[in-house]
Amino acid sequence: MEKWKLQEITYKEVKKNKYEVAVLPVGSTEPHGFHLPYGSDFFQSQRIAELICEQADKKKAKVILLPCIPYGVNTNTLKLPLVISLRPSVLGKLIIEIIDSLEHHGIRKLIILNGHGGNEFGSLLREIHGRTKVFVCAIDWWKVGEDLAEKIFSKKGEHADEFETSVNLAINPHLVHLKWAGDGKVNKTRFEAINKGWVKITRPWHLFTKDTGAGNPKNATREKGEKIIRLVVERISSFVKELSDSPLDEKFPYVVK
Repeated sequence: MEKWKLQEITYKEVKKNKYEVAVLPVGSTEPHGFHLPYGSDFFQSQRIAELICEQADKKKAKVILLPCIPYGVNTNTLKLPLVISLRPSVLGKLIIEIIDSLEHHGIRKLIILNGHGGNEFGSLLREIHGRTKVFVCAIDWWKVGEDLAEKIFSKKGEHADEFETSVNLAINPHLVHLKWAGDGKVNKTRFEAINKGWVKITRPWHLFTKDTGAGNPKNATREKGEKIIRLVVERISSFVKELSDSPLDEKFPYVVK
């Protein structure tokens, strides 16, 4: 039992505590190559959120971890078997209901810890701005250590690659089957503008990838995963502590002279 983990504590404990910051992990349910589990995204966001809250609690932050949402936006991968997808509007409405509940209970700060690239919360943050008393921010956890990731990993990928496989090896090694892994090669479109990225599309994943992976996972190790997790957890837990300590005044979150 952890005192900052809502699903494990009782009414008696919740009643006597005051929380400043809620952390909501969000993942997805989709294939991750031949070698990683369908639950990779929510396993990762859940575990990393736990480590963040553990560290933030040690720093004396008043934090509460909410249960993870295991489903995300996977409209472009539905041709793959047993993908579970929420429309962006549905996921947004679910989170708005959670925000309304937090506001009702007097919690005014929420961090959405995102673990899936298909979940984009920019539109949601704009939609709720000025309509709730809750300060809401979103973190794509895998981007937090991008400045140092190239020193840890040999090749940059996108999905079920060296980075993500290493993280899975660090948190759920018994669910990783590296011997089954493909090479993570992907297909290009017939349009150079799309391939270069200045024309945006939603990529049909069954056409873009060969085995649902994007990026070679062969050099993944548990040690690499542990290293990037430590970096991410330290940075985000420090932010949680700062957010917990900061008063919500009319100038928040800015320093206005």
